[in-house]
Amino acid sequence: MPTKDTITEWFKQLQDEICAALKTADGKGTFKEDAWEREQGGGGRSRVLTEGNIIEKGGVNFSAVHGQLSSKISDALKLPASDFYATGVSIVLHPKSPMVPIIHMNVRYFETVSKSGESTWWFGGGIDLTPHYVVKEDAQHFHTVLKEVCDKHDASYYPKFKEWADEYFFIKHRNETRGIGGIFFDRLNESTGKTKEELFAFVKDVGQTFAPIYTHFMAKNSVLPYTEQNELWQKVRRGRYVEFNLVWDKGTKFGLDTDGRTESILMSLPPQANWIYDHQPEAGSNEMETLQLLKKGINWVS
Repeated sequence: MPTKDTITEWFKQLQDEICAALKTADGKGTFKEDAWEREQGGGGRSRVLTEGNIIEKGGVNFSAVHGQLSSKISDALKLPASDFYATGVSIVLHPKSPMVPIIHMNVRYFETVSKSGESTWWFGGGIDLTPHYVVKEDAQHFHTVLKEVCDKHDASYYPKFKEWADEYFFIKHRNETRGIGGIFFDRLNESTGKTKEELFAFVKDVGQTFAPIYTHFMAKNSVLPYTEQNELWQKVRRGRYVEFNLVWDKGTKFGLDTDGRTESILMSLPPQANWIYDHQPEAGSNEMETLQLLKKGINWVS
């Protein structure tokens, strides 16, 4: 059975592999690494790439932290007073070109031991894509790859985790999805009917899917021409990304509530974003078409 130590070491290796793939695909940018320690226990490696050929700002973060759960987190997770251990890799990439999508991935492991000795564990994570302009061909490719990864482990995973992503990555105050979704899963443990080995194998396959997916979009879309109008729209969509991450994202809230490293938590925010009062795209424009496709429940595979 995989232990927290073997899982942690694998996440470190995943961070190394993804950084190497992104650096090669970008061709210019290099990662700045900050190794940090958390006063209450644990630490991590934050790696940020800026001003690359394709990636304007991107972070690939690893962390492994431990300590006592705050009462706020214990209540939210419906757990007794416990010590916790959490490790994982979290990625957000903001490209220069508005033709290249924003991407996010997180794969993580969490375990607790209560004061009475009761223990629990689970895996969580997912990948979602946020194009500035939704291109149906790209959306189909993205979701098809994710479905293949899910189907390798359980035919029920993709429809279930795709719906979960649609619901999770939803900006309620805008009544629109953050992007075209992807897959999202949380609290996967033995209660799912899978062993710890089986669930870890699934999480590993999700993690190793990231680099091939995104380097494909880097190569395909970074060569497309774009205008100042496209760049303006990119910053508007980045603004929506900020709104979701600061208002709705549970990972951001968990990191801040457990005294995580602020710079690493807010790494997900873009270098620039715009908020234009009551901005309305023109009827029939590519921008309006994108807004009309930011909906839950779209079947992108067929």
